[in-house]
Amino acid sequence: MKDWWQATFPKGRQNLIISDIQGYPVQISYGEKGRGKPLILLHGMGSWSYNWRHSIGALSKHFRVICFDAKGFGFSEKTLFRKEHNGHQIIEFQRIIQALCDEPVIIVAESLGGLVALALAQENPQLIRQLVVVNVPVFTKQLPHWGMWLLAQIPREVIETIDSLRLAYLFAPLLREIMAIERRRVLFDPSILTQEDVYWITYPFIEFPGTIAKVAEELQIAAREIENWQVNKPNMLTKIQNNLSAIKCPTLVLWGDQDSWFPVSHGEKLHQHIPNSKLKVLSNCYHDASTGAFEELNAAIIEFLRDTEF
Repeated sequence: MKDWWQATFPKGRQNLIISDIQGYPVQISYGEKGRGKPLILLHGMGSWSYNWRHSIGALSKHFRVICFDAKGFGFSEKTLFRKEHNGHQIIEFQRIIQALCDEPVIIVAESLGGLVALALAQENPQLIRQLVVVNVPVFTKQLPHWGMWLLAQIPREVIETIDSLRLAYLFAPLLREIMAIERRRVLFDPSILTQEDVYWITYPFIEFPGTIAKVAEELQIAAREIENWQVNKPNMLTKIQNNLSAIKCPTLVLWGDQDSWFPVSHGEKLHQHIPNSKLKVLSNCYHDASTGAFEELNAAIIEFLRDTEF
């Protein structure tokens, strides 16, 4: 099968070295296409750059589109046997922007990526020109999927052992089938997910040891955040929620009208808390908007960025 990076980006997959939150060098995989103002696409939990496959071409006609895999996801480095620090994604995202761009950027971020983008907009507003967030877990009270909850409960050492034995590789057909079923459940029209899509969505989990362990670790961090929020202990969720009014850049909140993970009411609440924001509800859209409603999503992004250009 043709290499997705090579088929999508003029220079294929490129690599960038940044320092993570602990000061260790890590390799980040990215691709870029188009010319103009820099626009960075940020994926959600368990995903990688492939999730933006339907947006890269459309947006690159207007912008310099940069699509990267967050540390531990996709083709980027898996920092095994080193306990992750809460909030590391925000620092690493900041360093990726600073390494690749010499001017404020447009950010388009989905799901957990949107939460990271909101935090960055609060802490480093000078880095962001305009912001688009899609189906963000900013007001969630629980992990939205049973599989996420299960991975968050299994001890890290057990997951790392399973991962090191390459069981995902040994049982690749079964893993692809399970992930295909689950991905189709977050699409209004499940039939649009092709066998090629399933191949690439599952590729990092099957081919790169450490991917499952890193996703599990991120889910464990998220679960602790939610638990701390529920019992009023210090947590990043509360910090982000309490500082939404500090986000001053033009912001577009996109939300699937039938998102069963995070309801539209969360999008309405987010819009109300960000002063310079607009809300657009995507029709016939479940949680995976970048796949299931990409035409409406791309059109809404381009229109918003054109109307708020400065």
